[in-house]
Amino acid sequence: MHTPYFLIDKAHIEHNLKVLRKVMDDTGCKILLAQKCFSCYGVYPLVSQYLSGATSSGLFEARLCHEEMPDRENHIFSPAFREEDIEEICQICDHIVFNTPVQLLRFGQKAKDAGLEVGLRINPECSTQVGHSIYDPCAPGSRLGTTLKVFEESIGNNPSLLSLIDGLHFHTLCEQNSDDLKTTLDAVVARFGKYLHHMKWINFGGGHHITRSDYDISLLESCIIEMRDKYSLQVYLEPGEAIALNAGYLCASILEIQPADEQGISNVILDTSAACHMPDVIEMPYTPPLQHSRIISSDELHNPTNSNYIYRLGGPTCLSGDIIGLYQFDHELCVGEEILFEDMAIYSMVKTNTFNGMPLPDIYIKDSSHDIHLWKSFTYHDFKHRI
Repeated sequence: MHTPYFLIDKAHIEHNLKVLRKVMDDTGCKILLAQKCFSCYGVYPLVSQYLSGATSSGLFEARLCHEEMPDRENHIFSPAFREEDIEEICQICDHIVFNTPVQLLRFGQKAKDAGLEVGLRINPECSTQVGHSIYDPCAPGSRLGTTLKVFEESIGNNPSLLSLIDGLHFHTLCEQNSDDLKTTLDAVVARFGKYLHHMKWINFGGGHHITRSDYDISLLESCIIEMRDKYSLQVYLEPGEAIALNAGYLCASILEIQPADEQGISNVILDTSAACHMPDVIEMPYTPPLQHSRIISSDELHNPTNSNYIYRLGGPTCLSGDIIGLYQFDHELCVGEEILFEDMAIYSMVKTNTFNGMPLPDIYIKDSSHDIHLWKSFTYHDFKHRI
């Protein structure tokens, strides 16, 4: 196994799926895989055993669900659909969610005539994000979702609009607990509650960290049951991270260790890259967990208690900010040593790129018997033909 490579732990995927399945069984809700986070279709047969289907952000993801989970529900949402894609979407999807009344009026009747359930994404104007403004769909000026003001103005101008809508969708969370969902639901009910009795379903979107150890599942279930019983709604959730949380690794090798700076920190050049192989490290930003080490905060650098074996890990690209993070080890690192980043199944493989001609990491799957199989291998051909 040549580094860098991703390793997906199928047993941990199944562990997460069992947690989600219990929520479905307890409440009658339907949970969908958000493919934008994790689209390793090598485990879709397993996902299909537990979940109701998948949700897509565009035509290609919708095709993937249609091909790899043909007996499960196929949902799609986009801020704006292209007219040339609508015909195929109507052939392969079960639900389509529009972002605005304009899109709904343009394509909604065609989707309904094709037998699809039609939804509208709403903006409850309730921000619960802390420190991740880039992921806040309720931020001022957001292009995602329809506010109550726009919704009611559109109905006033075109009363038939309401008859096109089978359900409402909101997505406001990012790696959050169910207390933030409860806050958001209160805002949804306060603004859109009078319309919910006209709907068949409501979709809570994604961002629910349901399989995290401290997640309050009981509160989640009470939120689902309340909406189900009060408004006679089918409830959907579409998490991505919860399916593959802590179920993937990225193995890399050390190419070079530079001399320590005045703080005693050495730059380590790896054969993997934050910019190319884990872009969320830069975009979020965050520092990924790394086996047999601990993350060093900026406060610790200014007030060191033990400064031994602290390294700044970065990639081999030309981007000066291609930095993964500061870590402390219990030993001195050496060239050729392999290190293992954790929680690398989510928003990693789906975001990889070949900037600077960086090779894409191979992808391996470890099955329940702990046997490891190569699932995907990438070569120069993949780099050349992406351009």
